[in-house]
Amino acid sequence: MSSRNVIVFGPTGAVGSITALSAHQAGARVTLAMRDPSKPIPALQNLPIPRVHADLTKPSTLAYAIQSSGARHAFLYIVPGTTDSLKTALITLKSSGIQTIVLLSSFSIENDIHAISRTDFVPYRHAQAEISLMNVFGTNGIAVRPAYFATNALQMRNGVLSGEVRLPNPDAVLDWIVPADVGRVCGCILARGSIGHERVVSLVGAQLMSLRQVVEAICFVVGVDVKVRRIRVEEAVDDVRSMAGLTEAFARWYVDNMMGVRRDISLAPAYKEAVGNIWRYTGRKPITFQEWLGENRKLFEIV
Repeated sequence: MSSRNVIVFGPTGAVGSITALSAHQAGARVTLAMRDPSKPIPALQNLPIPRVHADLTKPSTLAYAIQSSGARHAFLYIVPGTTDSLKTALITLKSSGIQTIVLLSSFSIENDIHAISRTDFVPYRHAQAEISLMNVFGTNGIAVRPAYFATNALQMRNGVLSGEVRLPNPDAVLDWIVPADVGRVCGCILARGSIGHERVVSLVGAQLMSLRQVVEAICFVVGVDVKVRRIRVEEAVDDVRSMAGLTEAFARWYVDNMMGVRRDISLAPAYKEAVGNIWRYTGRKPITFQEWLGENRKLFEIV
């Protein structure tokens, strides 16, 4: 069986870089599509993987990238600056010779992609991209939906350093999936195709942990004492707005959903079917939050 010729958009990111590495290790011929082809990628350092200039927000750059690479399968993600839910980019990719797409989407999509409200900000944005994918590529489009990233724990870094982490619901339960595991799954699908022709692949982390347990794990590894303080939802909304500069509506959605006010992720409709998917696709156990934390402890230390 000949190796697949694939192209990875966004290979400098935590997921994209491991997607490219995983596809390369699986025997695929990989090209990296980048806004700046000179940008270093530590995970891919010293590997003979060609690079080409391409920008998903500028479809005019895509045709040359595909034609010069000869790629027939692509990994991509939603990028700021696209106003049509990737539709133009997807049409250009297909007309340039791409046969299948692996799209990085979101586990936050819990309902029919056509029935998600605009006020459900993150799932709506990803659902619209999935609709574009379905309309352009049909059954040749695969959406990978990871749940709550371990890297979201970095949002608590300032609180850890100050000695107090403020949370609206410290007992919210999440899965803390490691980006590298998401990349490995995406790379395997890119290089080999989905198992059983699945069109949606949901992914969750190795274990369920509450926000409080995550703070305790960080404190243990970094060697600090931190108080967890439960705050009102309104206080959390104000904190998020002041920290990230978000609109009140988005900040409120973020607090309700991403900070776990209404969240026990194990109750999500796709959770049970998502457990085990990392193993199914990669043949490896998912990385635990504690393992990820051990490798990234410096991110939580005072520089």
